[in-house]
Amino acid sequence: MLVLGLDTSNYTTSAAVFDGTAGDYASHLLDVRPGELGLRQSNALFQHVKRMPELLERFSEEGKLAEIEAVGASTRPRAVEGSYMPCFLAGESQGRGIAAALKVPFYSHSHQQGHLAAAAWSAGRLEMLDAPFLAWHLSGGTTELLLVKPERFTVTAEIIGGTSDLSAGQLIDRTGVLLGLQFPAGKALDGLYAQADACYEPRVKQKDLTFSLSGMENQVKKLVEQGEKKANIARFAIDAVSNVVWRTTEEAQRRYPGLPVLCSGGVASNSQLREGLSSLCGAVFAQPQFSTDNAMGTAVLTWRALEAAHREES
Repeated sequence: MLVLGLDTSNYTTSAAVFDGTAGDYASHLLDVRPGELGLRQSNALFQHVKRMPELLERFSEEGKLAEIEAVGASTRPRAVEGSYMPCFLAGESQGRGIAAALKVPFYSHSHQQGHLAAAAWSAGRLEMLDAPFLAWHLSGGTTELLLVKPERFTVTAEIIGGTSDLSAGQLIDRTGVLLGLQFPAGKALDGLYAQADACYEPRVKQKDLTFSLSGMENQVKKLVEQGEKKANIARFAIDAVSNVVWRTTEEAQRRYPGLPVLCSGGVASNSQLREGLSSLCGAVFAQPQFSTDNAMGTAVLTWRALEAAHREES
């Protein structure tokens, strides 16, 4: 069985095909003007509508759409009532249209569910979706610690911790823009980290499994005003995120003993964060190319949904 998955987040247009074992994806990062911190939804929606056909044409030319048996798309940020973002209409509308034209089923997923599935699959741990686990969703707009449980072919995710204000990705991207780097700035800050020659000790406010990163943004601004070296500022921002995620993970494992930890989202591709969590608890990470927004998880969940439907029919 071959399925097609689509994802149109606020930063990336992507499409993926999956056959139950292997898959392929194509993506295009949305254009953000230098110095800006993201896109308006109307702009993101316009770019998705323009870019998605180009990705699908590539798959068609490679013969990867000829035997599609189901189509899925991310239709909302999270699988909870009221979760909505206009940019997902691009993937949903094109996905429903393709499914109708091919006379195959269409499956709706959340962007967050797709992140979790992409992380588990790319780490070679797809079986994690069939039992409870802890998960970090660390991205430009989300910093959530989740208690994830299986539900038929997909998963449910309960927020048990994370940031109370600024997301990890926002802190990193805003730091990058202050340093004159292109948005999104995660890879550039990661590259600067090794060049740092000073180590500050970020003091992130934390209570139980919740923490605040807004104070760290103020500290970054002060360092910039003081003329601190860019690499040292980059290290400060990354250490602020990494250290509090490590501490929060330790506390979560005390409260939920025995559960493995899965990390997804673009911030989870940071090398310092990955190294620390791997040593701390053997955390499972997506491969870097599947940590950022991508449709592979959507395709994986679509394949699982189709497989479940076939089982119910037999």
